Amino acid sequence: MQYKYTVLTNTTIGAFMSQLDGNIVLIALPTITRTLHASAFEALWVLMGYILMTAVLLLLFGRLADMYGKVRLYNLGFLIFTIGSGLCSLATTGTILVFFRLVQGVGAALIWANNAAILTDAFPPNERGRAIGVNLVAGISGSVIGLILGGVLTVALGWQSIFWINLPIGAFATFWAFKKLRELGTVKHERIDLPGNLLFAGGLSVFLIGLTLGALSGYTFLDVGLMIVGLISLAGFGYVELKTTTPLMDLKLFKIRPFTAGILSNFLASISRSGISLVLTIFFQGALIEDALTAGLNLIPFAVAFVTVGPLSGYLSDKYGARGFTTGGLLISAAALFGFAIVPGDASYPILALLMVVNGIGGGMFVAPNISSIMNATPVTRRGVASGISATLVTTGALLSLSIAFVVLATSIPYSLLQTVFAGETPTGSNASNNIPLFIGPMHAIFLIMGIMSLVAVVPSALRGQKFAGFPESKGATAEPVA
Repeated sequence: MQYKYTVLTNTTIGAFMSQLDGNIVLIALPTITRTLHASAFEALWVLMGYILMTAVLLLLFGRLADMYGKVRLYNLGFLIFTIGSGLCSLATTGTILVFFRLVQGVGAALIWANNAAILTDAFPPNERGRAIGVNLVAGISGSVIGLILGGVLTVALGWQSIFWINLPIGAFATFWAFKKLRELGTVKHERIDLPGNLLFAGGLSVFLIGLTLGALSGYTFLDVGLMIVGLISLAGFGYVELKTTTPLMDLKLFKIRPFTAGILSNFLASISRSGISLVLTIFFQGALIEDALTAGLNLIPFAVAFVTVGPLSGYLSDKYGARGFTTGGLLISAAALFGFAIVPGDASYPILALLMVVNGIGGGMFVAPNISSIMNATPVTRRGVASGISATLVTTGALLSLSIAFVVLATSIPYSLLQTVFAGETPTGSNASNNIPLFIGPMHAIFLIMGIMSLVAVVPSALRGQKFAGFPESKGATAEPVA
C-alpha cells in the first residue's frame, strides 16, 4: 500500500472514532444518568466536558505539532483516547465519569489537531481535497452512526459497552500508527508560549463554562460574569500573541486571504450545522414520542447525503478550486435550514428527510473543499497550527450551536417536560399531537438562526480569492520523512 493511503486509512479511523464518541454518549446519557444517579450538572458535563477539553487544547497541540512532530502527537492521541475509553467504562459515579471523559478529550484533541495536517503532508496538492473529503466524511458518519449504535449497545449490553467498542479499534489503530506513520515535511523547534497558553485555555474554558451553565440557569449574574472574564482573557491572549516572538496562534496567518476566509466560513458553518442533530432528536423524542433508537435512525438521510457528496466535492475542488463548492454548499445548506424553519408541525417524515438530504448535500459540498483550501494556503511549517486553529474554531462553533439550541428550547418549553425528555422517559399523559405545538415554535426559531449563520458564512467563502491559492511545496513535504 502506498504510504499516502496508509495515512488516509489511519487518520480516517481516528476521525471516525473521535466523532463517534460524541453522539454515542448523547444517546446513552439518560441511561448513564439513571444508572450512576448523576445530577443534571454531571450529566451535562459528561457530554460537554469532552467537547470543551478538545476545544481548549486543539490550538496548543497544533502548535506543539509544528515543534515536535505531527505524527508523534497524533500517535500519543490514539493511545490516550483508547485508555480514556477503557477508564470511562469503569466509572462508578457521575463525577468520575466526567473526569475520565476529560481524559478522552485530551486524546481526541491530539487526533483532531493533526489529522488534516498529516493528510496535507502526505498527499500532493491535486489530491488533498479528495483525501480530506474521505477523512471528514468518516468523521460526520461517525457522529451520526453514534446516534444509532449508542441506542443498540445501551439496550443490548448496557451503557459501558459504548466505551468498550473503542478498545479493539483504538488498540489496532494505535499500534498501526506507531508502526507505519512517519514525519513528513519540516519540524521547527521553538519556545512554548506559556502566557498565551494560559490565557487562551483559561479564557475559552471560563467563557464556555459560563455559556453552558447559563443554558441551565437562565444566565445569572455569575454566568454572565464568567463569560465576561473569559472574553477579557481571550482579548489579553490576542494582545500577547501580537507581542511575542513565538505565538501560540500565528496571527500572521490571517494575512493570507484564503486562510482567513476559510477559517471564518468554517466557524460560522459549524454554528449553523452542529445543533441540527440535537434539535431533531429532541423533536422526534419529545414531540413525536419516539424512542432514542428510532430518533437516531431518522437522521440517516443527512449522513447518506453528506457521505455521498463529500468525497466527490473534494475531488472536484482539486481540479476546479474550492470557492464555487464552498459557497454553493453554504447556500444549499441555508435553503434547507430555512425550509426547516417553515415546515409545519404535522409535516410527514419524507418532507423532513428531504430537507435533511438537501442539508447533507450542502454540508458535503462545503467541508472538504474548505479544509483543503485552508491547508493549501498555509506554509508547510505552519500547517500544524493552522489545523489546530481550524479545529478549535469548528469545535467552539459546535459548542455555541448546541448552547443556542438548548437556550431556545429551555426558554420556550416547560422545564419539567424538557427534563423528562432528556431523561429518556415518555411525558406522563402526553401524546404527539399535544407536544408538537410546544416544540415547533422554538424549533423554527433555532433553524432560522442557523440558516442566517449559513448565509453569513457565504460572504467570507465567496471572498476567499483566486481559484488556487497556496504556498509552494517543500521537496520533503510529500516524499521522505525528516531526520
